[in-house]
Amino acid sequence: MNELLNRVYNESQEEFYKLLKKKLNSEEKTFIVTANPETFMLSSKDEELNSLLNDKNVILVPDGIAVVKAAKKIGNKITERIAGIDIAEKLLEFSSVMNKKVYLFGSKQEVIDGMKKVINKKYSGIILVGTSNGYVENKDKIMKEIAKLKPDVVLIALGIPAQEKLIYKNINNFKKGIFVGVGGSFDVLSGTKKRAPKLFIKTNTEWLYRIVKEPKRLKRFWNNNIKFMFKIKK
Repeated sequence: MNELLNRVYNESQEEFYKLLKKKLNSEEKTFIVTANPETFMLSSKDEELNSLLNDKNVILVPDGIAVVKAAKKIGNKITERIAGIDIAEKLLEFSSVMNKKVYLFGSKQEVIDGMKKVINKKYSGIILVGTSNGYVENKDKIMKEIAKLKPDVVLIALGIPAQEKLIYKNINNFKKGIFVGVGGSFDVLSGTKKRAPKLFIKTNTEWLYRIVKEPKRLKRFWNNNIKFMFKIKK
């Protein structure tokens, strides 16, 4: 796990967004993993996930204050947390300004429909080349169809580790594109769910807001965040 924590991107959000814009401009194929404690805990018992996280071509960003603190304990001086939803939002923003092609894959159909409305209203410069909900049976087939469309950005909301594994398995079929597994980001960006108030975001306590809103998350938080910190202390 120490090796993975040392691989986590450690510059500021601002620098990371500059990097995103540069890669969009150059059409450099890029796979970004928004790494939170669950990512690391799952990788410790999932060889396939562990292998992709260790791939030098994969960029790991610290999506969680626990990851920031853990990395600092082993000497990786990470500047700040970079949330997956913020990365997704920035990619939509840049794609709109630069008239880039985007594909959305995952989540429920009503959420995807909500994303289409948001893109038409807020990111009208985007060329939306296609969408698919996450309930299709043959997801590899969808990825092959996406590759033919040559998108500049592919956002996949299937949850960890399914989204990361799907991207990793199929990315060689693409000649360009920025690929990100965005988890539940479509729910928030589409307006289906509300994001935590700014105070929670600023104080890195979005996790607390989510637990208060959805108490069933508590077990998941214990199994991932708490056990992750215990593991780092050991």
